[in-house]
This record gives sequence, C-alpha cells and structure tokens, in this order.
Amino acid sequence: MTETPPAGVHRVLLDSSYASTAFVIALPAFVLVVVVLAVGLGLSVIVGGVVLLTLGTLVARGFAGLERVRLRSLQGRAAPTPEYLRAPHDAGLWTRMVTPLRDPQSWLDVLWAVVGLVTAVLAFALTVAWWGALLIGLTYWFWQRFIPYDPDDNVTVASLIGLGEGRGAESVLMLGIGVFALVTLPFAMRLAAVCHASLADVLLTTRAELQGEVRRMAGSREAAHLAEADSLRRLERDIHDGPQQRLVRLTMDLGRARKQLADDPERAAETIDAALTQARDTVDELRALSRGIAPPLLVDRGLAVALSELLARSVVPVESAVDIPYAFAPQVETAVYFVVSEALTNVAKHSGATRVDVTVRGLGDHVEVRVHDDGVGGAHAAKGNGLAGLEQRLAGVEGSFEVTSPPGGPTEVRADIPTVRG
Repeated sequence: MTETPPAGVHRVLLDSSYASTAFVIALPAFVLVVVVLAVGLGLSVIVGGVVLLTLGTLVARGFAGLERVRLRSLQGRAAPTPEYLRAPHDAGLWTRMVTPLRDPQSWLDVLWAVVGLVTAVLAFALTVAWWGALLIGLTYWFWQRFIPYDPDDNVTVASLIGLGEGRGAESVLMLGIGVFALVTLPFAMRLAAVCHASLADVLLTTRAELQGEVRRMAGSREAAHLAEADSLRRLERDIHDGPQQRLVRLTMDLGRARKQLADDPERAAETIDAALTQARDTVDELRALSRGIAPPLLVDRGLAVALSELLARSVVPVESAVDIPYAFAPQVETAVYFVVSEALTNVAKHSGATRVDVTVRGLGDHVEVRVHDDGVGGAHAAKGNGLAGLEQRLAGVEGSFEVTSPPGGPTEVRADIPTVRG
C-alpha cells in the first residue's frame, strides 16, 4: 500500500505543479485572446469584427474557468464561478452576440489572460530555477565525472569565490547550493504559487464572491421578512383565539352584572368576581404573548438576566454555562433568547429528558448557543414544530442552525449567530 505523503511534501508538490504549469496555460491564453481581440477590434466596423470580439471574450472565459479549477484543485481555494450575464430566452441573434461584451466579468477574464502571463512567467522561472538548483546541486558529485576536466585550466566558481580549486571544492559548493534549495524549496514554491494565484483570485473570483454576498444578504432579508410575517400571523391568531374571546366574555359579564345590580345584588357580585377573574387571565395571556414578541426582561435588563429567568422557569433541570462579555445588538440578543426558549420548550414537550445543558458563549465575532438534552431524540427542524421557525429566524440575522437528534437521543440544538455590539 502506498503511503500518503506528509502534508508539507504534498503542499510543495501541489505548489510546484501549479506554478510550473501556469506558463503552459498562460501563453496560449495570451496569444489566442490577444490575437482574436486585436483582429476583432480592427474589423469592428463590420459584423465579423463583433463576432471575433465576442469569440475572444468567450476564449478568455474558457481559460478563466480552467484557472478556477486549478485554484480549487491545486491551491485549495474556494474559487467560485461568477454568474455571467445571459441574454433573455427570447432575445435576437444580435443581442445574444453582444451580451458577453456587456458583462464586466468577461473583461476581467480578458485582463487575466493578458496580465496573467507576467505572473505565470515569474512563477514558472522561479519553479524551474529552484528545482534545477536542488536537483543539480544534490547530484553534481555523481555526474561531474562525465564533464571534461582540464587540470591546467582549473578556474571554477568555487575557486573564484575562494573555496579552493579542483573538483572537490566545486562539488562541495554545488552540494551547498542544493541543500539550500532543498531547505528553502517550500517557501519558494509557496511564493511562486501565491504570486500567480493571488492575481487569479482577485480577477476571477472576487466578483463571484460579491454576487454570493448579495444573494446571501437578499436571502437573509427575505427570511427576516418571512419570519416577521409568520410571527405577526401567529400573534394575530393567538390574540383572536385568546384575549379577544376573554374580553368579549368580560364585556358580557359586566353587562349582565349591571342588570343584576337592582334585582339581585348577590348574583351581581358573583358575576363581577367572575369578570375580575377573566380580566386577570386576559392580562396574564397578554403578558405571555408579549413575551413571545420581545420579552420585557430582555428589553429592560439585557440578555444575561433574561436567560437566567428563562432557565429558572424550565420544568427540566438545567445546567448552564453563560458567558456574555458585552451587550449585543437587539436582534442578536432576541435571536439568542428565542433559540434557548424554543429549545427548552421542545425539551419539555417532546423529549422526556431528565437533564438539559445550556451553553451560551460570546466568541468575539459570533455567539455560540448549544442546548443538549438526554431525551429520546427524534427532533427535527422540518417536523413543523417551533424548531422550524427558529431556522427561519436565524436566517434573518445571518446565523446558522443545526439539530442533531438521532432516535434514542441525545438531542443537541446548535446555533451560531454573528454578533454586532449594541
């Protein structure tokens, strides 16, 4: 069985492959793109010239795609592919022809095909020089015997720098050069690869990263809107089914008590007592509903106090580790609170757990939330319970959400929320 090379050797080989093949790809890319675009520009007054300009950008796009593959496979970089401008499905031939010319990324690909040759030459030259020095220096002692030698003309590089005369001194010098090249090879190959890959990264992937960021922000905004709309619908339903019904009954009880005051004061007193009970229940229910929107304790006294009160109300014994070094933005604190709240509610209703571990840690640029229980497992965000709403709520603040709950348990809810200081 072949042994896997160590990570350091593997990295050197990948960097060497990337840097040594850069010139092989960059030279035909430069020649093809420059020649086709130059001819197309010269003939741009006719339709054939426009066709050649478009063809030149498409050729550059092809080489750019190949370079992204090389970045991913040989350099381990993300190297996302940007979304190129596309003509509408019902567009005419002329529109389809000029669409690549209107895409900014097409011209970044062209720029890469032109200036990439410079870094490719540097990377290739550095790779050949270092590997040549290494191989020649370490093996010179062996093959120097095959080189004609004239004792009367013994001027060598070693003698010129004062290391002595003869083949022995020359062998020692070459061996030293080989050892130096061997020791510095990882750094030289990394420099060669980074020199070429950094330029490719800037020209070929930056726009794709910006497009991805725009899509992510749009998705987060849409998720926040959906979560807000869902919360409002749920609040409206809860108010209609709960406090509104109680207030209707309270109005009816008070009206009946007013009629009973003259004829049956004792009965009126009983009706008023029932109305007071309804009023208290309505207030409690409204408080519960307001806690679902923005818990008063969270708003007034901060996340740490609100979590302490929440954990104290848990029906399942809780072991907690809460480390909140500073105040976060309101939307972050609300998201953290509801992750813990919904996870504890899910534990109480469905898990049959006897113990819950809750961890909330502020780690600089994000908050990590973990709720672990020893219940029966089987929880999933797609089951339609409160965990599904949490996933949407966290998407609205660009957070991540994960539920691990195999049948038989245990269950662990994890959330990672980017932080913004309040």
